[in-house]
Amino acid sequence: MTVGASSANAARTPGRRRDARRNRELLIEAAHEVFSEQGLEAPLDVIARRAGIGNATLYRHFPSRPALVDAVFRDVLTDTMTVGEEARAVEDAWAGLTGYLEAVFSVLAADRGTNDLMTTHLEGVDALQSVHAHNRETIELLLSRGRDQGTVRADVTTEDVLFSLAALGRAVPALASAAAPDAWRRPLTLLLDGLRASPAASPLPSPSLTAPQLGDVLRGLGPHRAPRGPVAGPV
Repeated sequence: MTVGASSANAARTPGRRRDARRNRELLIEAAHEVFSEQGLEAPLDVIARRAGIGNATLYRHFPSRPALVDAVFRDVLTDTMTVGEEARAVEDAWAGLTGYLEAVFSVLAADRGTNDLMTTHLEGVDALQSVHAHNRETIELLLSRGRDQGTVRADVTTEDVLFSLAALGRAVPALASAAAPDAWRRPLTLLLDGLRASPAASPLPSPSLTAPQLGDVLRGLGPHRAPRGPVAGPV
């Protein structure tokens, strides 16, 4: 290669890098829009078209759907853990629990893609497993502290709460479409009242789900089916 050709290639390299960064940004922006509208099973070619970029370029940046999902939702997942830490720091466990669940449900109602991700199970999203584990720890800690403070019923388990959150959370987008954006607050209030310690509360029939059983149930909720086995739980 001649000196002139080498210099020309070097001059083009920064421009190529800028183009690559810009293409990545366009794909993430378009994916966030499409996932928010259609959920995580939205066709990837729709995302590429909205970004104005070819399918080959999309797969060059994101070789799999989980890789794209991870890039799109990493900040949302990190924010969820921050909210969990804030809830843990609240001295009144009941106030911490209700504030945490209200914050989580406000996110689930606003974005269908985030709802899919946080209420079910998707392999290959690097940030997701740590968020699920952190969510479980937050719920478990607040329930335990609430029992000690006499505000949470003694027979409720973490699996009870995680299952209820996932089942209700999956219905939030349809509820918002059929009623109003804040319609989820009514069933969430009913759920919270069921967790509150009360002399009038009926004993819970049958044993709680185990962690592996809960994992199987969450996979059944969809949209993504995965091999059987334990998972940390939904957000």
